[in-house]
Parts: sequence; structure tokens; C-alpha cells
Amino acid sequence: MAERRKSVRASISPSPSPKEQQRNRKREGLLLSRKRLTEQLQAAGNPRHRQMLEQSIAELDRQLSSFKQVTD
Repeated sequence: MAERRKSVRASISPSPSPKEQQRNRKREGLLLSRKRLTEQLQAAGNPRHRQMLEQSIAELDRQLSSFKQVTD
């Protein structure tokens, strides 16, 4: 039983640091915002509103790409 506990603990990855947790929350928030804006864009009819939504999505994509660069 004790051996099994040790192997289970060893297989569980260590919890992320507070800085990594904050970073993960920020990334998840950006992804949720992007999803919401994409849904709004699909429903938008006004060209100006569509343009604003497209610009906002592009900015979120730019911010999300910085997360990928740090992890690569």
C-alpha cells in the first residue's frame, strides 16, 4: 500500500507555481474573451461593429501568441 502511494505521488505532476497559475488564468481569460467575440462577430451585421470585433480578436490573438513564444 505504501509503495502504491509513492508511485501515485511520483506520477502526479507538481502543482504550478503562483506565477504559472496567474499566467494560466490570464491565458484562459483571453481565450474566453476571444470565443465570446467570435460568437458576436458571427451574429454581427453592422460593418463597423464587425470591424471593431475583428480588430479586438486580432489583438487577443497577438496577446495569445506571446504565451506561445514563452513556452516554445
